[in-house]
Amino acid sequence: MVDLYADWCVACKEFEQYTFADERVRAELQSMLLLQADVTANDGSDQQLLSEYRVLGLPTVMFFSPNGEEVTDWRITGFKDAEAFISHVKRMKSAQ
Repeated sequence: MVDLYADWCVACKEFEQYTFADERVRAELQSMLLLQADVTANDGSDQQLLSEYRVLGLPTVMFFSPNGEEVTDWRITGFKDAEAFISHVKRMKSAQ
């Protein structure tokens, strides 16, 4: 899972405070490799990353298959509270 965020993004801060800090969310994500990409600087490399993955807004959470390909049907753009995020991850896991 890759979480794209920026320091100026209010919804990104909400994700950190209300969703990713929740113990139930942490438990649900235990089996995943978790990465964060900070695009606060919005420099050339940030722009390239956002363009390559066609990211239209932040926060964006992307999920990848074991072979490293993004599963675009499961991408999240915008804030989800802990309950909604857990439900999303459980549906994703059961679909695999």
